[in-house]
Amino acid sequence: MGNGKVYATIVLIRLIYAGMHIFTKAAFEEGTSTTVFVFYRHAVAAIFLAPFAFFLEIRQGSAPPLTFRLSVKIFIHAFYGMAGTINLYSIGLNYASATSSSAIFNIVPVVAFILAVMFRMETLKLKSVHGMAKASGILLCIGGVVALALYQGPQLKSLNHHPLLHSTGTAVHARPEKNWALGIFLMTASVVIWALWTVQQGPLLLEYPSKLLNTTLQCTFASVQSFVIALVMERDFSRWKLAGGMSLFAVLFTALLWRRSRTTCRSG
Repeated sequence: MGNGKVYATIVLIRLIYAGMHIFTKAAFEEGTSTTVFVFYRHAVAAIFLAPFAFFLEIRQGSAPPLTFRLSVKIFIHAFYGMAGTINLYSIGLNYASATSSSAIFNIVPVVAFILAVMFRMETLKLKSVHGMAKASGILLCIGGVVALALYQGPQLKSLNHHPLLHSTGTAVHARPEKNWALGIFLMTASVVIWALWTVQQGPLLLEYPSKLLNTTLQCTFASVQSFVIALVMERDFSRWKLAGGMSLFAVLFTALLWRRSRTTCRSG
């Protein structure tokens, strides 16, 4: 893949991520339960990926045998990196705004790089020009994220005409400051866990190189885990219905397009 296509793919993925934050926030403003949303999201992704994993890897015999030990390891990765972190992220997004969520999400590569250096998977030589450039980029990224995430500012009403997106913007100012701070904290925690999951995918793929089947298994395990979490947190089964059209669209968007973008990143 040429450099132009690589950059175009990165821009497209960032647009998908931005859409994920906006549509998910709109779904929550519509009244959809956060834990139920996460369950549906993982379930749709698992159902979508399963046929591809079966026909492209299992049926062709390219998938290595799956041991019990490896299954447990994939289950653990699915729990902290998908079911757990996305539930934290969703609760935080429900308290804060899509803008804050999108800003905080941008530090995933930075945190992943820092963790990779700590695990000695990457090197950072501050005395070299390359190392200084990396360090400067990290500081600039963190500074920009902090500014965007913590500054609420005025609402840009002229750019916000859709009723659901309008409620997304105004609801933030109606929430108490402590809820906003809690939302920022939960999303930051989810980003750190997400970055850890990203770093650990390298060793996991070395142990089990079937990328598509690996992703499908993690989505399947995350679906079961998210179902249990939703069952504990949401006892009122009337809340298991998607609140409206935006909620259904958000589930499909985040499950299909966003999942595809993550698979593309891991394949690159």
